[in-house]
Order: sequence, then C-alpha cells, then structure tokens
Amino acid sequence: MHVKKGDTVIVIAGKDKGKKGRVLAAYPKKERVLVEGINLVKKHSRPSQANPQGGIVTQEAAIHVSNVSLIDPKSGKATRIGYKVLDNGKKVRYAKKSGEVLDK
Repeated sequence: MHVKKGDTVIVIAGKDKGKKGRVLAAYPKKERVLVEGINLVKKHSRPSQANPQGGIVTQEAAIHVSNVSLIDPKSGKATRIGYKVLDNGKKVRYAKKSGEVLDK
C-alpha cells in the first residue's frame, strides 16, 4: 500500500472529497485505511461497563485506499508516491511532485 499509519492524506473521491486527515490504521489485506475525521458513521451501542449510558456513537469507518492520496510535505497538495533505493540499500517512498523522501 502507498500509505502507512501516521501519514497525512487527502480524500480524492467520495462524500468527504477534499478533506485532510491522519491515517489511524491501515488494513493491507482489505486495501482500506482508517482516517481521522473522515467517513464518520453513527453506530448504536448497547450499555456496557465502559459506556453505561449506551446510545449512538459517531466514529470513523474505513475508506478504500484508492480514494486517498498522500499530501506532499513541500507544497501541501496531493501527490503520487514513488519508490527508490537509497545508497545505503534502504527502500524508501518519495513524493513524485517534489521528489522529497517521505520515509526517514
């Protein structure tokens, strides 16, 4: 997958198009990511020890990874991701727009 936990992404398709958020979790087998503040759904919860009141809780739902794009650290706009091997043999991701290395 081109995004990892902790990356800042922008939604490029769907009801939350144009919104930015941080990746909270990545699910590579399902090709989905959980983004902070994106794709909010209302979930009914039963009363429990943790939540004695119960009720309706708003939380994020996973979104398909093809609907998000990484944000370029230099320009702040959406960019595609490339991979290259550094001199020390480490494979890193880089932003195609600016050429900036994303993995340290």
